Amino acid sequence: MTAIALVTGATRGIGRATARLLGEQGVTAIVGARDDVRGKAAAEPLGLPYVRLDVTDADSVRAAATWIEQEYGKLDILVNNAGIMVPDGPPSQSTAEQARQVYETNVFGVIEVTNAMLPLLRRSSAGRIVNVSSERGSIGRTLDQDHPLWPMLNLAYCSSKAALNMITVSYAKELWDTPIKVNAVDPGWVKTDINHGTGIKSVEQGAAPIIVMALLNTDGPTATFVQDEGPLHW
Repeated sequence: MTAIALVTGATRGIGRATARLLGEQGVTAIVGARDDVRGKAAAEPLGLPYVRLDVTDADSVRAAATWIEQEYGKLDILVNNAGIMVPDGPPSQSTAEQARQVYETNVFGVIEVTNAMLPLLRRSSAGRIVNVSSERGSIGRTLDQDHPLWPMLNLAYCSSKAALNMITVSYAKELWDTPIKVNAVDPGWVKTDINHGTGIKSVEQGAAPIIVMALLNTDGPTATFVQDEGPLHW
């Protein structure tokens, strides 16, 4: 039976590359996007289905879950990819409003989508949840003065990814004795719109570890935080 996947924020960048690469593996990868025009434009050339899904809109998320249930009856893979970053400086110059804006997508949106899709994932014989995190959310790496992350002080984005890592662990613990595996992935410094194309990896390279965790075998890990080079410090 064909595996069914949902990739949020899949109109461009890592999300679209993830949907495309899953499709090439024979997975029916649903392109989730909040804009109909861009969503259809991203999905149609890939021969993939599209569903409108705004992770910050609970009604939109529930409607997407209903549509997936009606069309496919289950969900095998959920890739929580949608994410945003806002420019900020030192923490003392950041604002609570900036943090709220980022958390609505990067944190609360993940919870909203995961909870809505979980009943469908429970119908899968081997459900997989992949949360697209960032090395910037690693407290261990952030505190390493010899690491390139040391000078980075983006409070809203970095703390949102640290929160996402704890969200990953929390779901993994709840689902520990089920076939569902929950992992966080750092795609690396990828050339995307979020960093104005300043990354060093292609979107395909960034999507590669996501694909690995999305297609884990039954003996694969859960509650891990990984990148191409291997496990990351929480």
